[in-house]
Amino acid sequence: MKGISESLLHPTLGTAGAVAVMGYLVVFFGLVLLLAVVTVMGRAMEPSRRKNARPAPGSPVPETAPPAERPAAKGTAGQLKLYNVSQRDAALIMAIVANQLQKPINELRFRSIKEVRDDEV
Repeated sequence: MKGISESLLHPTLGTAGAVAVMGYLVVFFGLVLLLAVVTVMGRAMEPSRRKNARPAPGSPVPETAPPAERPAAKGTAGQLKLYNVSQRDAALIMAIVANQLQKPINELRFRSIKEVRDDEV
Protein backbone atom coordinates (compact mmCIF):
# COMPACT_ATOMS: atom_id res chain seq x y z
CA MET A 1 0.00 0.00 0.00
CA LYS A 2 2.04 2.84 -1.31
CA GLY A 3 1.14 6.39 -0.41
CA ILE A 4 -0.53 5.59 2.92
CA SER A 5 1.49 6.64 5.91
CA GLU A 6 2.29 4.20 8.65
CA SER A 7 0.42 6.32 11.22
CA LEU A 8 -2.88 5.82 9.36
CA LEU A 9 -2.43 2.05 9.06
CA HIS A 10 -1.48 1.61 12.71
CA PRO A 11 -2.69 4.67 14.64
CA THR A 12 -1.45 5.36 18.09
CA LEU A 13 -3.82 5.77 21.00
CA GLY A 14 -3.46 9.56 20.82
CA THR A 15 -4.27 9.70 17.10
CA ALA A 16 -7.32 7.44 17.52
CA GLY A 17 -8.51 9.59 20.43
CA ALA A 18 -8.09 12.79 18.41
CA VAL A 19 -10.08 11.33 15.50
CA ALA A 20 -12.85 10.20 17.90
CA VAL A 21 -13.04 13.62 19.58
CA MET A 22 -13.21 15.35 16.19
CA GLY A 23 -16.06 13.03 15.17
CA TYR A 24 -17.95 13.78 18.37
CA LEU A 25 -17.45 17.53 17.86
CA VAL A 26 -18.76 17.36 14.29
CA VAL A 27 -21.89 15.46 15.42
CA PHE A 28 -22.42 17.82 18.37
CA PHE A 29 -22.06 20.87 16.12
CA GLY A 30 -24.61 19.36 13.69
CA LEU A 31 -27.09 18.79 16.52
CA VAL A 32 -26.68 22.34 17.81
CA LEU A 33 -27.18 23.68 14.29
CA LEU A 34 -30.33 21.55 13.86
CA LEU A 35 -31.65 22.79 17.22
CA ALA A 36 -31.08 26.39 16.14
CA VAL A 37 -32.94 25.86 12.84
CA VAL A 38 -35.90 24.19 14.59
CA THR A 39 -36.07 26.96 17.20
CA VAL A 40 -36.01 29.72 14.57
CA MET A 41 -38.70 27.97 12.51
CA GLY A 42 -40.84 27.47 15.60
CA ARG A 43 -40.65 31.15 16.51
CA ALA A 44 -41.42 32.15 12.92
CA MET A 45 -44.56 29.99 12.94
CA GLU A 46 -45.78 31.12 16.39
CA PRO A 47 -47.79 34.20 15.26
CA SER A 48 -49.71 32.22 12.64
CA ARG A 49 -50.37 29.41 15.12
CA ARG A 50 -51.79 31.86 17.67
CA LYS A 51 -53.95 33.54 15.06
CA ASN A 52 -55.51 30.27 13.84
CA ALA A 53 -55.63 28.44 17.15
CA ARG A 54 -58.90 27.51 18.82
CA PRO A 55 -59.05 26.45 22.42
CA ALA A 56 -59.21 22.68 22.80
CA PRO A 57 -62.48 21.27 24.12
CA GLY A 58 -62.38 21.12 27.89
CA SER A 59 -59.40 23.47 28.17
CA PRO A 60 -59.77 26.58 30.30
CA VAL A 61 -60.81 29.63 28.31
CA PRO A 62 -58.48 32.61 28.78
CA GLU A 63 -59.96 35.20 31.06
CA THR A 64 -61.25 38.18 29.13
CA ALA A 65 -64.02 40.60 29.80
CA PRO A 66 -67.21 38.57 30.23
CA PRO A 67 -69.68 39.02 27.39
CA ALA A 68 -72.76 41.03 28.15
CA GLU A 69 -75.56 38.84 29.44
CA ARG A 70 -78.18 38.38 26.77
CA PRO A 71 -81.76 37.78 27.74
CA ALA A 72 -83.10 34.34 26.89
CA ALA A 73 -85.23 34.08 23.77
CA LYS A 74 -88.93 34.24 24.55
CA GLY A 75 -91.53 31.84 23.26
CA THR A 76 -91.10 29.02 20.84
CA ALA A 77 -89.44 28.98 17.46
CA GLY A 78 -92.17 26.81 15.94
CA GLN A 79 -92.27 23.17 14.97
CA LEU A 80 -89.25 21.16 13.95
CA LYS A 81 -89.78 18.69 11.12
CA LEU A 82 -87.68 15.53 11.25
CA TYR A 83 -87.10 13.42 8.14
CA ASN A 84 -85.60 9.96 8.84
CA VAL A 85 -83.90 11.29 12.00
CA SER A 86 -84.62 10.25 15.57
CA GLN A 87 -85.30 12.89 18.21
CA ARG A 88 -82.07 11.93 19.98
CA ASP A 89 -80.00 12.44 16.81
CA ALA A 90 -81.77 15.74 16.11
CA ALA A 91 -80.96 16.97 19.63
CA LEU A 92 -77.30 16.01 19.14
CA ILE A 93 -77.13 17.79 15.79
CA MET A 94 -78.67 20.95 17.25
CA ALA A 95 -76.24 20.88 20.19
CA ILE A 96 -73.25 20.45 17.88
CA VAL A 97 -74.36 23.31 15.61
CA ALA A 98 -74.92 25.60 18.61
CA ASN A 99 -71.48 24.72 19.99
CA GLN A 100 -69.71 25.32 16.67
CA LEU A 101 -71.48 28.67 16.22
CA GLN A 102 -70.82 29.52 19.89
CA LYS A 103 -74.43 30.63 20.29
CA PRO A 104 -76.99 29.60 22.87
CA ILE A 105 -79.33 27.00 21.43
CA ASN A 106 -82.36 29.14 22.29
CA GLU A 107 -81.14 31.80 19.83
CA LEU A 108 -81.08 29.38 16.90
CA ARG A 109 -84.03 28.29 14.82
CA PHE A 110 -84.14 24.87 13.23
CA ARG A 111 -86.95 24.33 10.74
CA SER A 112 -86.16 20.78 9.67
CA ILE A 113 -83.47 18.13 9.91
CA LYS A 114 -83.17 15.54 7.18
CA GLU A 115 -80.82 12.61 6.87
CA VAL A 116 -79.07 12.63 3.51
CA ARG A 117 -77.48 9.35 2.50
CA ASP A 118 -74.65 8.93 0.01
CA ASP A 119 -76.77 6.78 -2.30
CA GLU A 120 -79.45 9.52 -2.49
CA VAL A 121 -77.11 12.29 -3.61
